[in-house]
Amino acid sequence: MAQASQAIIGDSEFDRDTALTRRCDGVYDIDLSAGWTIISAVNGGYLLAVLGRALADALPHPHPFTISAHYLTASQPGPAVVRTDVVRTGRTLSTGQASLFQYDDQGAEVERIRVLASYGDLDSLPDDVRTTATPPAIPPMAQCFGPEDGPAPVDGSSAIADRLMLKLDPATLGWALGQPSGKGEMRAWFGLADGRDMDPLSLLLAVDALPPTAFELGIKGWVPTVELTVHVRCRPAPGPVRVSITTRNLAGGFLEEDAEIWDAEDRLVAQSRQLARVRLA
Repeated sequence: MAQASQAIIGDSEFDRDTALTRRCDGVYDIDLSAGWTIISAVNGGYLLAVLGRALADALPHPHPFTISAHYLTASQPGPAVVRTDVVRTGRTLSTGQASLFQYDDQGAEVERIRVLASYGDLDSLPDDVRTTATPPAIPPMAQCFGPEDGPAPVDGSSAIADRLMLKLDPATLGWALGQPSGKGEMRAWFGLADGRDMDPLSLLLAVDALPPTAFELGIKGWVPTVELTVHVRCRPAPGPVRVSITTRNLAGGFLEEDAEIWDAEDRLVAQSRQLARVRLA
């Protein structure tokens, strides 16, 4: 949502908190911000954006087309190092891998997340679109609700919420009233709280920033991501985006979340699927 003091891409809280310092070729240092935590763990979408920014520097192409992440251990705010490796470079696509490490009490590196990604140039893609996908039916923003309209769903979850413009579809808010629908759906208007427009890197955050669909299935508590794959399809238009996430199958303590992100011009700008673990009563 535009504001008088709207931040711009490259000069916003998100850009500062995902900025890395190059130690040497392919190796980057960062201090993970506590502002992007849920309870005490750093949000997976924010981590993916950090690694995405490192790969954008390491590879010859600027934009993530597909990026797959495996979350190995929970990341904490504080110092971390990202190590990247160029797998292949081509004329249209380049592929690389990256891992983020933190340190244990003895100072040894512990791998937190590992990704494999292919990068290209979104601005060079043709305009041809052939799709049966349709934008989600979300009420106008004024009829939706954000974290400021009620208590946080879990203690200590407000750190990341303070950095987001999040307006949830009332039809997916039964969990907040103690009446989950059982449908496994979550829909919202999404942006950054300082008004910064969305770009390919912030789309990596958006796919993992809504409350879990598990809440609408009647499950409470932390739902940690095991694996997350994101496809970025085009550069989003200015303004908030609409995020729609669905879960069709919970089995054996794991569920999938399929996400779509639509921009102000009704274009499907990103898709994702993640596997997450739930703690059943």
